[in-house]
Amino acid sequence: MSSYSSSEADEAQLAEYARLIVERSLDVQPGWQVLIRTTPEARPLLDEVVRRIARRGAYAIVRLGFTLWPVDLAWAAEAPDALLGELPEIDRHACDTMDARITIEAPGDTRADSVLPPDRLALAKTAERYFLRRTLSDEIPWVGCQYPTDALAREAGMTLEAFTELLFGAVLADWDAEGERLRRYAHCFDGAEEVRLVGAGTDLTLSLSGRTGHVDDGRHNLPGGEFFYAPLEESAAGVITFSEYPALYQGHELAGIRLEFRDGAVVEASADQGEDVLHSILDQDEGARRVGELGIGCNPGITRFMRNTLFDEKIDGSAHLALGQSYAVCGGTNVSSIHWDIVKDLRRGGRIEVDGQVVQEGGRWLV
Repeated sequence: MSSYSSSEADEAQLAEYARLIVERSLDVQPGWQVLIRTTPEARPLLDEVVRRIARRGAYAIVRLGFTLWPVDLAWAAEAPDALLGELPEIDRHACDTMDARITIEAPGDTRADSVLPPDRLALAKTAERYFLRRTLSDEIPWVGCQYPTDALAREAGMTLEAFTELLFGAVLADWDAEGERLRRYAHCFDGAEEVRLVGAGTDLTLSLSGRTGHVDDGRHNLPGGEFFYAPLEESAAGVITFSEYPALYQGHELAGIRLEFRDGAVVEASADQGEDVLHSILDQDEGARRVGELGIGCNPGITRFMRNTLFDEKIDGSAHLALGQSYAVCGGTNVSSIHWDIVKDLRRGGRIEVDGQVVQEGGRWLV
């Protein structure tokens, strides 16, 4: 597998990318221990990030593997169940003491997780939850991003060069200006008694009463370009059909997912493809059947589906639900071993209503 090789003409883009990560997303401070997890394919960006962390007088703690730390898939395939569900003490110490974390996804194989049976994958995800807990609660600064690889480009149906151009176009934005734009939209949703999503096979309501949204203006994710909420845990009612794009989960591809909610929980679920996987996901724990996140995609540089959640959830004119773990920073209380984003395209006849007012129709904002 190969990754994007930087040339002199691209050094400025890499440098700006690294600057956004270290200086804007994290604002790394002297003495910090910044944990970076990535793969060898990301070496050009990793080197730039490490150098910038060093210039700020902080430590760069690199966790490099063929799959993302803290769970190695080769080990997970053979380890006893008692070990698989828990991180070792040395890794728990890193999770407890890191001052910030960076995840640079640069996979050689985007479907690598599918080699694990669902029960073993669920145990590995339970262990990984320990690593994620301080970022889900916003206890420490964190950022997730990607570096172009053949595997990511292939998933998107693009050449590596075209994928690289799209990635930099979506990432290297004026995030201060984008943040102001997104906050205008999010203001309409803050504390809403009812948000209604209407579209193909879809009529779903959720409540955001008492909840305030979070604007992703390139601090937690690069690319940014969404705002999101933790809906009231018992509020989801109605049906949503994800007919436009397949949903991806740990190397599995599911198509035509239909979810019916009552009192906040999924009571009926079907899929045209991967229905057995869908039910295994929903059965992982009680929280997996509830909505942990409602997100609204707004990145104008992302207009197509790429089989890449970091990008797809920000498609301009889309919305997404995440089943499972909610964000405490948004007031969410749902607990689960999963946080699974599924994207709904609203650009073809869909709309969003907030307390009875249509705020977006056909992917176009009316406010």
